[in-house]
Amino acid sequence: MEPWEVAARVAIRDLVARYNAKGDAGRFDELLELFCEDGVVEIPGQPERRGREAIRGLFEGVALRTGSGGDRPARYIRHFTSTLQVDFDSHEAARGRAYYQVLTDRGLDHWGRYVDRYRLDGESWRFAERRVSVDGAVPGGWGDSGA
Repeated sequence: MEPWEVAARVAIRDLVARYNAKGDAGRFDELLELFCEDGVVEIPGQPERRGREAIRGLFEGVALRTGSGGDRPARYIRHFTSTLQVDFDSHEAARGRAYYQVLTDRGLDHWGRYVDRYRLDGESWRFAERRVSVDGAVPGGWGDSGA
């Protein structure tokens, strides 16, 4: 493995971890910086979101639905990812896959897979695309409706 690839793998793993931490904390301005300007997020049952402002709307909508104002409030939300695999298309583009699970104060809520495309944007790796699949959800949990 060449030095550039080692550095890129470390940066991409850090990117995925920061996505979880910033999203769970509701730090959406910081979370959006992890996406390319023309980044895409796709979640089952929802329209594709393209661009940072569209992605912001997605995350703010989930926060409203799952937070204290929602019909299924959760005191906290924690995303965990595992089995991250990264394949490089070039020195500036990569693809990744990971499993995720989401815990709330009530326990395991939902789980699935992320399929990502990453792009080197200046000196930082960012999400070019994040496609989410929900493999399962606890009945009645907030992820039961595709959050």
